[in-house]
Amino acid sequence: MIIVGERINGTSKRVREAILNRDRDFVSHQARLQADAGADYIDLNAGTEPEREPDDIAWLVQTVQNAVDEPVCVDSANLEALKAGLEACTGRALVNSASAESQRKDDVLALVQQRGARVVALTLDDSGLPKTTDQRIAVARTLVEAAEKHGIARDDVFIDPLARTIGVENEQGAAFLDAVAAIRQCLPGVHVICGLSNISYQMPARRLLNRTFLAMAMARGMDAAIVDPLDGGLMAAVCAAEVLLGQDEMCIQYIQAHRAGRLEPRA
Repeated sequence: MIIVGERINGTSKRVREAILNRDRDFVSHQARLQADAGADYIDLNAGTEPEREPDDIAWLVQTVQNAVDEPVCVDSANLEALKAGLEACTGRALVNSASAESQRKDDVLALVQQRGARVVALTLDDSGLPKTTDQRIAVARTLVEAAEKHGIARDDVFIDPLARTIGVENEQGAAFLDAVAAIRQCLPGVHVICGLSNISYQMPARRLLNRTFLAMAMARGMDAAIVDPLDGGLMAAVCAAEVLLGQDEMCIQYIQAHRAGRLEPRA
């Protein structure tokens, strides 16, 4: 399971303050906490005003790269911010995100190819957010074909079928799971990812829903997730799901996690 740590996000008041005040210690600490908890990528989302976001995301990239060895995920809807973030990268980044929207698709994919990055591709096009499995597959196919035309290998494409909150659309949990399985079957070689917390937005006991949903999605073939790696219960669920799905040879990772006390978190 590829874990993208989500904690450095400017929508958080404390993170935004750190960005505006150039608080390197706070940002570096957040990066180290996530890396130590098992994050494979550190997601960086400045979330500041468009005119200053390129400078902010470049500063975040430089700060985090000085703190940890894990690669970064440059996360923005602002193409100029993506460019600035990738220019600051010294390693191979993940870009979050491309979509099939006509004014965004080729610009982002061209940038990804130019910088040798990997890309999260949202199943979103000019018609809006998808609801059905067929809609998600159609957009995913368009994105993969576009990526391949830009010379981006399927292994570098992370399709996000866009989990929608079940508190508003109760059927969307099942629809997402069906889409994961279908994408796996129709588009072999791509990764499947999601921003996990979307499913539980404005619901009580969100961590329970997130952990359960993650295990269910892994069983359908999802192999990456944007999550808070400091949620010990969620990371334990990942470990348990991997061993039950036969993805942990000889159960070594599970046994090591047990010995380290990571399978019975307090929260």
